[in-house]
Amino acid sequence: MELKMLDNKKYGKVGDELKNNIEKGSKLSIISAYFTIYAYKELQKELNKIDRLRFIFTEPTFVKKEKELAREYYIEKNYEKKFSGNEFEIKLRNELNQASVAKECAKWLEDKVDIKSFKQPNPAQQRLIYLENKNNHMSINGTVDFTTDGLGFSASNRVDMNTCVHGKEATEHFLQMFDSIWENESIVQDIKKEVLQHMQVIYKENTPEFIYFITLYNIFKDYLDELTEDNIVKVRTGFKDTVIWNKLYKFQKDGVLGAIDKLEKYNGCIIADSVGLGKTFSALAVIKYYELRNDRVLVLAPKKLRENWSIYTQNDKRNILLQDRFNYDVLNHTDLNRYEGYSGEINLETVNWSNYDLIVIDESHNFRNNSPHKDKVTRYSRLLNDVIKAGVETKILMLSATPVNNKMNDLKNQISFITEGEDKAFKDDGIDSIEQTLRKAQLVFNKWLKLSDKERTVDNFIEMMNMDYFKLLDIVTIARSRKHIEKYYNLNEIGRFPKRKKPLNIYADIDSDFKFPPLEYVNKTIKNLNLSAYSPLKYVLPEKRNEYGKKYDIYVKQGKSVFKQTDREQSLVNLMRVNILKRMESSINSFGITHGFQELL
Repeated sequence: MELKMLDNKKYGKVGDELKNNIEKGSKLSIISAYFTIYAYKELQKELNKIDRLRFIFTEPTFVKKEKELAREYYIEKNYEKKFSGNEFEIKLRNELNQASVAKECAKWLEDKVDIKSFKQPNPAQQRLIYLENKNNHMSINGTVDFTTDGLGFSASNRVDMNTCVHGKEATEHFLQMFDSIWENESIVQDIKKEVLQHMQVIYKENTPEFIYFITLYNIFKDYLDELTEDNIVKVRTGFKDTVIWNKLYKFQKDGVLGAIDKLEKYNGCIIADSVGLGKTFSALAVIKYYELRNDRVLVLAPKKLRENWSIYTQNDKRNILLQDRFNYDVLNHTDLNRYEGYSGEINLETVNWSNYDLIVIDESHNFRNNSPHKDKVTRYSRLLNDVIKAGVETKILMLSATPVNNKMNDLKNQISFITEGEDKAFKDDGIDSIEQTLRKAQLVFNKWLKLSDKERTVDNFIEMMNMDYFKLLDIVTIARSRKHIEKYYNLNEIGRFPKRKKPLNIYADIDSDFKFPPLEYVNKTIKNLNLSAYSPLKYVLPEKRNEYGKKYDIYVKQGKSVFKQTDREQSLVNLMRVNILKRMESSINSFGITHGFQELL
């Protein structure tokens, strides 16, 4: 008797032991969880010599369920898919010879192999390879599988431990055990026919269309159930009978369903459709859905757009959605800075900010900055802490055609409303850190901006950008353009978008009498202005400025960053210089009177 250990690494490989001992006319009996065509390929020369192979799957593979149609088979953990290679055989699959290998393997299976499978899972069943020769019998039992990694031919993170024994007397009890299982029809059943049919699927030639649809299915199969309207919208609410729903175009309905899906999954969504695609009406449909579920809704809008929202809550002839009886509250963005007084009919001193189930923020890019202020609660921080985090769980729907300006931090600050500032909120969706994802995206964006006009294309941007960034956008945003709508929707239903006229450039003189000095001179004069009224620290003695700095400078993140008062004053001075120049837009005469430039006129 000869005994040795095989770990597929230091102490020998199972595959090498089989290569050294398989002879012409050998018989093999194998119990394994898996069978792959690449394992056959590695041992093809030796396996073609054998007389017969009996193979038993330890897990139900191609085993039909009771009371089930003959064409349907019970797939336990997708063991059938392992025929064409497992995760450790990706390199072999990438060689693109799968079809030819499968065809050769199928011919060998048909001629020399019998295959059975356990009817029920049997995790306690030991794996076994038993080899019968004229003068020698050999058994290998332990963790062995009929895969390239199980045989030791491909690298893996498996921890294998197999016992190899030579000698008929020492191994015959393993063969007897195999025979008792093989002959017991209550435990196993023959599946050779099904295996050969599956092998034919692997090697047969398919049309490009078939491959395309199979690829799409495997990419999106985990999301198919989520794409149906009934799974997203609770139809018993009567939502689809509302006026607002029936006024929407198909592309708007799709956007509403997508927004509701994201609100239910992630508690937030940004609708970033292009201008003119009806974001307001899409948001009204979302609001109506949640109102029908008895949720309390607040709309935060810029003051100039407030009436656009409040009109739909009023008994007014202009309210085309009167029958839907909208009942949401409307407040201005600036109301977050107030603690008393009235905003419309709402008393800001008594309003319960923390009791809203859904917040809709129109022009949400107004909240993309989160600049710290000393001894002052900002509009951003109040919305996050007193409205979203406090009280009931709050969903956030944001509307903005430009959620990102030039800094990815703009998007991060808006996403923080959805995640309540939790950086790892989307970890289960493959985003380990929102901040790191956007920081890397910013570096790529900066690099892309430096490219020449010819190279600074959308295609180059997509190629350069990390895919995590697009995954993050997919999680939180719905963004369509007019081109997207024209490409994927029926324009006969919605009509064509108006074509933008080419701009007409008129190079007019500043004044008809040609008395106004050149702009270069005006700009230089404005730059020379001290504007000391906007930078009072200029009047402070240099040795006293540190004391004022301690009083007015802002320290954030435990002193790591400092917003100096002098820098803020300089920014204000620069802004005022721009405002002075822009004052010319209203009137040359007003410009001169307001800023004391009469001598220029």
